[in-house]
Amino acid sequence: MDIFANVLLGFQVALQPVNLFFCFIGVLIGTLVGVLPGLGPVAAMSLLLPSTFHVSPVSAIIMLAGIYYGAMYGGSTTSILINIPGEAASVVTCLDGYQMARKGRAGPALGMSAFGSFFAGRNGHHDRHSPLYLWFLFPE
Repeated sequence: MDIFANVLLGFQVALQPVNLFFCFIGVLIGTLVGVLPGLGPVAAMSLLLPSTFHVSPVSAIIMLAGIYYGAMYGGSTTSILINIPGEAASVVTCLDGYQMARKGRAGPALGMSAFGSFFAGRNGHHDRHSPLYLWFLFPE
């Protein structure tokens, strides 16, 4: 039972309005930095690390996680719209995303990229015993 109390405490801390605000700010700024070609998530976190010095440690880590995820998504924006990958992880996005943008479907391409980024960030762990992993591995 102790593990459930600790998980509940973690959600209570993470879902406080101030922490959600810092997460939103981190994702917004991370996306803006991630759009710049050549600046990936690590560079964005390194550049924006001093902005977290005057907040609580929990809020700072939540903001840095938001910066990381926002920068990962921001790199796909330039891949889709102008066929220049923002970082190495966005190279494959150039293949399909740019072709969709040329056909006038840039909005759906960006939406699919955002959904894929969220899905991979949320469920991207490679746990072999995960039900989601097993569902994709053995769909029958």
